[in-house]
Amino acid sequence: MNRGRPVERPSREASDTATPALPLARLRIVLVRTSLPANIGAAARAMLTMGLTRLVLVDPARFPHSDASALATGATGVLDGAQVVRSLDEALSGTRLSIGLSARPRAFAGRVLPLRAAAAEAVWIARDADVALVFGTEMSGLSNAELARCTLAATIPANPEYASLNVAAAVQVAAYELRIAALGGDVWQAPRFESATHEDIEALHAHAERTLADLRFLDPQRPRRLMQRLRRLFARTGLERDEVNILRGILTRVDAACVRREESR
Repeated sequence: MNRGRPVERPSREASDTATPALPLARLRIVLVRTSLPANIGAAARAMLTMGLTRLVLVDPARFPHSDASALATGATGVLDGAQVVRSLDEALSGTRLSIGLSARPRAFAGRVLPLRAAAAEAVWIARDADVALVFGTEMSGLSNAELARCTLAATIPANPEYASLNVAAAVQVAAYELRIAALGGDVWQAPRFESATHEDIEALHAHAERTLADLRFLDPQRPRRLMQRLRRLFARTGLERDEVNILRGILTRVDAACVRREESR
């Protein structure tokens, strides 16, 4: 845990090791006068899941605290590196953009953006300068004076009849939007296996036609559109070669059962 002025990061011009994740390293989450240590821990966990690690605490009621560590789960490193300062001005020191989160309309809030647009602006500025997202207390959020110290206000579009979010939940939503703005929405992909060839599909189609005729489910003299619909089904599924083999293995077992049935008569 560090006390005092947040450490200023070098500008992009001073670094030749820029990576796509660099804007996230210049984003700091500022929690103002948080009452419950558990919320600090939950916020740290929310941050780390989205790749944010810079946490600044303005005059927290109790920190460090075991409740914070318990709720952080595997994100205790974020807590260990948290900076504790006495004022919001200290927390915003060195930033080029500060975004105050508020669910309540304010008469003198200045520029107000939905969170998604604010996150995009934050990531743009964070390419070469520090940016802070500021969250207020659990009971009343940011005061008018605190919000006025921020460059702009941002709000999370929510149910107008119940727009209040727990501070850690708000941090999670904001952290998600920041990650999407910085890195896009790519996610892990399931592995793809060898696709079935045209010949594989045609052999399956012919096999299915024979088996369905043996089952008397298909009348070769009056096929209607059954086989056409099966062909469309096979085409839509994008069958893999192993899947074709499985289906043909099932059809082979059905064929064998049909033979046994005929022999037993």
